[in-house]
Amino acid sequence: MDSDTDGVSDEALLSGMAVGDDRSGLTFVRRYQRRLFGLAVGIVGDVGDAEDVTQEAFIRIFRHAQVFDPRRGSVSTWALTITRNLAIDSIRVRRGVPTDPEDRVFVELMSTARLPDAAALASENVSNIRSALGKLPVDQRRAVLLAALYGRTALQISEGEGIPLGTAKSRIRLGMARLRTTINIEEAL
Repeated sequence: MDSDTDGVSDEALLSGMAVGDDRSGLTFVRRYQRRLFGLAVGIVGDVGDAEDVTQEAFIRIFRHAQVFDPRRGSVSTWALTITRNLAIDSIRVRRGVPTDPEDRVFVELMSTARLPDAAALASENVSNIRSALGKLPVDQRRAVLLAALYGRTALQISEGEGIPLGTAKSRIRLGMARLRTTINIEEAL
């Protein structure tokens, strides 16, 4: 049972909100706004999106205040769970926007044009690697490039691509294994 300096419990605030008491709602928002926003920004990684998630969380809390059951958990756990779920939903919505496999990362890395500061790119080994990368499925190629060239961890790739951590790890592992096999076959020829 959380209570602010005013001594009113969270449960009492929710009860007040359930019957339309604006003062209870205002006190509740002041008490929880930092926690809910902090959780949202930590999950979605964008202040604007986190503000939207937090606002939607408060709307849902207000709408469902009358159904809160203290036997199932604390008010703070309930409010944070609503916020967490909305933040995850927000990420899922963003994941629906496909990433173009021909974006700048791929165009630069797959290009055969020589860059002035990268004369080493003309070597035969780099050509073999480019060729092997071109044979990988797009998802594996992207994961391998993000990990190997940009130093991203599997967790960062997972979050950035909106995929489960295990999927990111599998894409990196399978992509690297296929690269090794392809490069070894080409060198043997």
